[in-house]
Amino acid sequence: MNGTYFDTLETRDPELRERAQLAALREQIAYARAHAPWFARTLAGIEPADIDSRAALARLPVVRKYELLELQKADRPFGGFAAAGPAARRARQVFASPGPIYEPEGDSADYWRLARALHAAGFRPGDLVHNCFSYHFSPAGSMLDTGLRALGCTVFPGGTGQTEQQVQAMADLGPDGYVGTPSFLKIILDKADEQGVRLSSLKKALVSGEPFPAALRDALRARGIDAYQVYASADLGSLAYESSAREGLVVDEGVLLEIVRPGTGEPVAPGEIGEVIATPLHNRAYPLIRFGNGDLSAVLPGASPCGRTNMRIKGWLGRADQATKVKGLFVHPSQVAEIARRHPGIARARLVVDRDGGNDRMTLHVETAPGAELESGAIVATIRELTKLRGELVLHAPGELADDGKVIDDIRKHD
Repeated sequence: MNGTYFDTLETRDPELRERAQLAALREQIAYARAHAPWFARTLAGIEPADIDSRAALARLPVVRKYELLELQKADRPFGGFAAAGPAARRARQVFASPGPIYEPEGDSADYWRLARALHAAGFRPGDLVHNCFSYHFSPAGSMLDTGLRALGCTVFPGGTGQTEQQVQAMADLGPDGYVGTPSFLKIILDKADEQGVRLSSLKKALVSGEPFPAALRDALRARGIDAYQVYASADLGSLAYESSAREGLVVDEGVLLEIVRPGTGEPVAPGEIGEVIATPLHNRAYPLIRFGNGDLSAVLPGASPCGRTNMRIKGWLGRADQATKVKGLFVHPSQVAEIARRHPGIARARLVVDRDGGNDRMTLHVETAPGAELESGAIVATIRELTKLRGELVLHAPGELADDGKVIDDIRKHD
């Protein structure tokens, strides 16, 4: 660890990183097959040694968050994903996200990999940090707590709510930094202003859990607080973080990240918006391979001006799990993807749901691949076969549909 970078992994040659991560991936697949019952069944025919490229990885199944909920309901508490057996790593704590979905925390020092993001945000050993993420049910508080302690910081577990007490504790303790949501930091600062309390010790912040608009970032900077954001999730831990360049988010060194077409496992073209699929490479208590948390993002070209050489993404760009209910039946992005798969002349598809005279209506908008001819009647029949609903079809030339990651666009709420 030095003044600029957390370690030498952040600036290594991208080809060396890719080889090292693919080697770690093969080890993780072997471990998951040996210790996690779901992967033992699902990857039974997969030889870890054969997963020697991202293209090979893309052939493995994707597990999405909504599927994990159903799997956990059928096989409590972890759906067969937690490692078991004498040689498996044990969970230190268990948390719950809405659903409920249960997430075990492994016993490694920085299990959620937050120390790297904290270092990039300016946190250093010896800092006293006020942690305003939740310490109950959700893992967010523990995610930052373990990362801070792994970095050598002292933590005040402020948690959420109790704004006046938060102000009092900050005034008494003089913390160097804050971690929590950006909106709650603003609430605390506004309350301090109202009470005539100066919180001049606060100089840095790492925020997450909600959008962090530039206007709020600039307002914090005007108060002497340099704030950065980290993209993390309850299942996967830290995925990407902001650096001093403030040009996108740098992907964490401990995760292999893919951007795929929503509802499929197929990688999108560089720069195209798609669904975030992540594989933490060293989580032994709860191995997740090709896990889709339901978010949209896109890859940024080139390396960060800060000198970190890993892939960069644009950050959170919306939700990929766009399932909606039409005439009492759920329609999923995976069904739209299957329609496109059955008709190879479809380059891109978007299902728009609206109302016609008070009745739900589905219209599949498709881009025709260059040189391809589509049989409209066959596509309409496939829509009905896969969704059990009647759908209309509109054909578009290549490039006419927006590149925003939407596969299902339900506009009925705007009626």
